[in-house]
Amino acid sequence: MDRPTLVGVIIFAYLAVTLGIGLAAGRRATRSVQGFVAGDRGFGLVVMYFITGATVFSAFAFLGGPGWAYSRGAAAFYILTYGVLGMAPWYAMGPRAAALGRRHGFVTQAQLLRGRFPSRWLSLLMAVLTVAAFVPYVTIQMRGAGIVIEAVTDGAIPLWAGAAIAYGIVMLYVLSSGVAAVGWTNTFQGIFMVGIAWALGIYLPHALYGGVGPMFERILAERPELLTLPGLDGSGEPWSWGGYSTAILVSAIGLSMWPHLFMKAFAARDDATMRRTVILFPTFQLFLIPVFLIGFAGVLFPESPGQADFILPFLILRSDLPALVVGLFCAGALSASMSTGDALLHGAASVTVEDGVHPFLKLSDAAQRALMRVLVVVVGAVAYLFALAEGISLVDILLASYGIICQFMPALVAAMYWRRATTAGVTAGLLAGAAVSVFFFLSPELKPFDMHEGILGLVVHIPVLLGVSLAGRAQPDEHVDDYIRV
Repeated sequence: MDRPTLVGVIIFAYLAVTLGIGLAAGRRATRSVQGFVAGDRGFGLVVMYFITGATVFSAFAFLGGPGWAYSRGAAAFYILTYGVLGMAPWYAMGPRAAALGRRHGFVTQAQLLRGRFPSRWLSLLMAVLTVAAFVPYVTIQMRGAGIVIEAVTDGAIPLWAGAAIAYGIVMLYVLSSGVAAVGWTNTFQGIFMVGIAWALGIYLPHALYGGVGPMFERILAERPELLTLPGLDGSGEPWSWGGYSTAILVSAIGLSMWPHLFMKAFAARDDATMRRTVILFPTFQLFLIPVFLIGFAGVLFPESPGQADFILPFLILRSDLPALVVGLFCAGALSASMSTGDALLHGAASVTVEDGVHPFLKLSDAAQRALMRVLVVVVGAVAYLFALAEGISLVDILLASYGIICQFMPALVAAMYWRRATTAGVTAGLLAGAAVSVFFFLSPELKPFDMHEGILGLVVHIPVLLGVSLAGRAQPDEHVDDYIRV
């Protein structure tokens, strides 16, 4: 069997196993909206650990992380930093959200907000902002899958076809089994991609430089700017401290606010499972160490890929590795992409129906599930079209999405911890913060001190929320107590 054929066989074998796990997982879940969206609140510690870790660290980490280490050096360390900090708020918020979900039947982030701040329009606003952030995030995953398959098959399967094949599989098991498929496939994919990352992260520096230490010694001698914080920006100039620090801050704030991740709090079996998941989550950061080593291994390589995000498959194909290893690498990269993409497609459909449609149009349980399935396909199709665009950085796309997502933090903190918050205050704050974030995203030359637009949005968001809430009438004590005294 020739090399391309063997690689293709391994890829399709991996996809077949993933599909089988996804379809089998759905047999235990009830055929209800709660079963499709929250897995009947039955996930234990192992599944919760991998569903949070594999959901967060995706194609942007497996491909974009090495791409940034290769092209921007120390700038990539912001990913490691925010991943450790970003789950800290969930130690308090996660179990509280899980308890409120069990008490009131919540299965989405916006349902919790709408429960504390009764407003169909607030729910619709959350749904619109969520989908607006999800589409580029799904785009990252699809593009990542296409990049890998195109690279390892030497163009025999182009990016558009590779993305279509991988995400055809994802759609099949998400449509069939909902979050149960997401949980169990993420467990399988998480174990697989961590193993592959460490194997490659150790092998490539030794094969190209004789070890990790000698690799960094050579980079320090020949490209010292890559090892000096805060690294380089997209144009190859030193990244400003304002840009670097606010990239960490906006990502740390936004990490636990991603709706597809936040929703998993409603799937936890109990509060203890939720807390243990948060405590263990930083250990998943060990996945990033070999990922960065792979990127740095390409810095002094005599050839260069067309795009920085291609550096990992580029090095694999030029390292004379056996076809079996190349195929396993491809499967690991697909694991990184698909383990996040499935959660995003599921989350986008669930949020749109539960938060954007259901408050205005009462649907039966069966009708909601049917509409969610349709929306999985629609969101996937839109993201697929964007994934075919050239010349975009996977990490840059994700950073842009965080500008909107971090605006959810003040609203959810207010819902669960501030008695004086009002519906008008939370709605006004969300609108103001999102508008400012979008404005500076579209006009980056106007950003003061090169600050991330999401932080600029919060600078406006929080005073507006506080001011409008304090100027209005407080909510009844008995209603507030139901959310504050958990």
